Amino acid sequence: MTDSRDITLEAVSSVGKIAAEEWDACAHSGDSYNPFVTHAFFAALENSGSAVPRTGWASRHLIARMADKVVGIVPCYLKNHSQGEYVFDHGWADAYARAGGSYYPKLQASVPFTPATGPRLLVRAGDDAARVREALAGGLIALCGITHASSVHVTFAQEDEWAFLASQGFLQRTDQQFHWHNEGYGTFEDFLATLASRHRKAIRRERRDALANGITIHPLTGDDITPDAWDAFFEFYMETGSRKWGRPYLTRSFYDQIGATMAKDVLLVMAKREDRWIAGAINFIGSDTLYGRHWGAIEHHPFLHFEVCYYQAIDFAIRRGLKRVEAGAQGEHKIARGYLPQTTYSAHYIADPALRRAIRDYLKQERSYVQEAVRELTEAGPFRKSDAD
Repeated sequence: MTDSRDITLEAVSSVGKIAAEEWDACAHSGDSYNPFVTHAFFAALENSGSAVPRTGWASRHLIARMADKVVGIVPCYLKNHSQGEYVFDHGWADAYARAGGSYYPKLQASVPFTPATGPRLLVRAGDDAARVREALAGGLIALCGITHASSVHVTFAQEDEWAFLASQGFLQRTDQQFHWHNEGYGTFEDFLATLASRHRKAIRRERRDALANGITIHPLTGDDITPDAWDAFFEFYMETGSRKWGRPYLTRSFYDQIGATMAKDVLLVMAKREDRWIAGAINFIGSDTLYGRHWGAIEHHPFLHFEVCYYQAIDFAIRRGLKRVEAGAQGEHKIARGYLPQTTYSAHYIADPALRRAIRDYLKQERSYVQEAVRELTEAGPFRKSDAD
């Protein structure tokens, strides 16, 4: 007889094979809400043709069940490249190829095209949560063998998941992003008051100059995001993405689906001049975090990027009482604008013992470098060091 507490594992080829209610019960088993791990977000990525086998993202979502109930999920993709991940392993792939190995396919446990920290082992709340998490970690390693993948990469994981996966044989990697933290500010001016005087003056000047030439800023959420705003934003995304990446990752249909299913989770900051949209940034709203994602423009004005992407995000977070703003990958220029370095975490299972040893030694040095960089950059932050500022 089968024990009702037995955990069975299955990899499915589409988020559509899992009921939204079951997926979201695992994704949001606590009080925290992260829009990027919802069923709706993954469905938009897959149904729009953005994250599909044709683009190198073949779904292998790992599902744990107990007594026919879904109790755990790892969003996972079998990949034949390393694009759209923001945790860079091209050097590992090149080194393995030179040694005669085949790095691809690999398994990527992540949210495609989204360098934002969040849960990766999605486990329904309950007494068996620890067992389910162990089963999912073991299932990722087993899936690596079944798919003949070289490795499993769990990227932008939460710190506790990072530590847990290390206990299950995964290698630990760190990196940094720049996040803004809300220290209970009532207004943007309250935040500015915590900065050294030269930074306060610079930000005030940037905000003023960004709105020169008759530019107005329009933060849009929910039903306020009109079809013409989505059209304009996609034009901005395509123009900027083509210059930066060669081929933007997301399709127009992705934004249609997000607009239809997740508009309440979206903050679209749009800039207008002479009654025409000229620039915009898309953010996603979590329970305590605003996640900045893409920016684009068809007209370029001094400091408009900082206003639309960074300062408007801070304004919104203060109004909503959110704890932080995650401004996306890279960008030390964010420090002067109040965004401080924050460690990010990923965990990597490498099947080949020789490659695993080489990467383990490299990551030990890299973690030390990241830790020191975070310390130095934090000390160089814009905040007041004394009353004299």
